[in-house]
Amino acid sequence: MKIRLVFAAAATLTSALATVAHADITVSSKIDTEGGLLGHIIALALEDAGLPVERRLQLGGTQIVREALLASQIDIYPEYTGNAAFFFNEADSDVWKDAKAAHDRATELDASQNGITWLDSAPANNTWAIAVTGPVAEENNLVTMSDFGAWVSGGGELKLAASTEFVSSPAVLPAMQETYGFELSQDQTIILSGGDTAATIQAAARGTSGVNAAMVYGTDGGVGATGLVVMEDDKGVQPVYEPTPIVRTQVLVEYPSIPEVLNPIFAGLDMATLQKLNGRIQVGGEPSETVARDYLTQAGILD
Repeated sequence: MKIRLVFAAAATLTSALATVAHADITVSSKIDTEGGLLGHIIALALEDAGLPVERRLQLGGTQIVREALLASQIDIYPEYTGNAAFFFNEADSDVWKDAKAAHDRATELDASQNGITWLDSAPANNTWAIAVTGPVAEENNLVTMSDFGAWVSGGGELKLAASTEFVSSPAVLPAMQETYGFELSQDQTIILSGGDTAATIQAAARGTSGVNAAMVYGTDGGVGATGLVVMEDDKGVQPVYEPTPIVRTQVLVEYPSIPEVLNPIFAGLDMATLQKLNGRIQVGGEPSETVARDYLTQAGILD
């Protein structure tokens, strides 16, 4: 009887291990537009590579999705490098203002403390930025914040739509003004309540009350759709927020091909590409899975 019980227990353990060994990869994302898009890109690409996937997309805000990953309730989701500064209480460090250094630091901290691996980042910075209308950018050769600062300080006619936080927080507009050598007067800013970039983008696109520049996030879908041009933060005033798939290291041990599948895809997701894809969802109203599938098909990933 004891021998039978031992064999029975062993059989049960073997069965349980087999179940774990072939468990689905639970792909999740945050609730926002870009989160849904990137979550679908990850899920579709892994499925196409023959890996078992379960979707729990647009699960919630950062805290909810992060805690689900730490609790092993999900296995992979797209995060932003700059958020690691807050996960590990290092928000005052300048390391987060450099793309490579931020990625390396996030990788180091999460691997050692939580058993989480950061894969390669997309070369797109979804941080706070200033965007100007297409004509303003073209007529004045504005590409970077250095260009922008020189233009404004030289008498360029500018009116910026932004939130109270963007204008008053020492780390945002005041820091930009100090670094790039310009200063906006009160009549050069229009404060919109709520901090919604959709509203600031529309104000600039429509020229509301003379607005020709807007507070934006780098990969906002409305930017490309309305022809605005994001000024590159060439001196690194703002933290870098590059989207990056992060995955439980234990899952990578079981499915080591995940980086081979996802790294090349994220390498192609630059800022202009994400603006366009997000715009199809935010402005065009297309489902995020449709946009993700179409992008992967055009990129030659899916048939």
